[in-house]
Amino acid sequence: MMQSLLLALFALLAVAGPVRAADPDALWKIISQKCVPNERQYGEPTPCAVVDIKDGDAHGYVVLKDRVGATQYLVMPTAKITGIEDPAILAPGAANYFADAWRERHFTIDAAERDLKRDELSLAVNSMYGRSQNQLHIHIDCVRPDVRRSLREHAAGLSPRWSRVPLRFDGHRYWAMRVGGADLHGVDPFRALARGMTGARADMGDWTLVVVGVAPRGFVLLAGHVDPATNDDGSGEDLLDHDCALARSLPR
Repeated sequence: MMQSLLLALFALLAVAGPVRAADPDALWKIISQKCVPNERQYGEPTPCAVVDIKDGDAHGYVVLKDRVGATQYLVMPTAKITGIEDPAILAPGAANYFADAWRERHFTIDAAERDLKRDELSLAVNSMYGRSQNQLHIHIDCVRPDVRRSLREHAAGLSPRWSRVPLRFDGHRYWAMRVGGADLHGVDPFRALARGMTGARADMGDWTLVVVGVAPRGFVLLAGHVDPATNDDGSGEDLLDHDCALARSLPR
């Protein structure tokens, strides 16, 4: 009962706070009223960097420079999909937007003006309580240096199933699993969460997902759950570094 009340409070704060401070449909308006029409009419994706609609809106996506940080980009569907809780992301034949986001990581690398290694790059989707926009958006940016160090220490011991004992960052719990491959084709983190974490399919909106590259191949998937007791609103984006300290560090 207390958990339900606290989650309801999170929802109220989400509506009363950042969502009301800005238009929660601002990203969708940019996609639907600017980027996609400009691409279709003029072959120019402005203000987006990319509009990919070759497979139609059901699988299309855009790449947009985020206003925060020099290296942060967003990958978003051209279809109206609200976020991690939207059933469309788990529907048969749904697009793998994480795979699209990883493929477009070169925008972050170019912005960093440095050849970032795969374990210096990360993707994140926030929970429905940890976001201010009601359009699915995957953040692409550098990973925090401390998160990178921790994953380097733990990656070898991770299995292809979600860990029983979570890792902790900033006092928040993240379950982890390791997957192989040079890219994310054939590995959809949304489906991995829904299928592999008990109860996740029923409350996808309470989860956040983070993907971090592993050298020389593979990825670590991190899944965190909203927890009002620890003031955790499910913002996996917090594990990304929008100042990209790794790009400014000395050569390794």
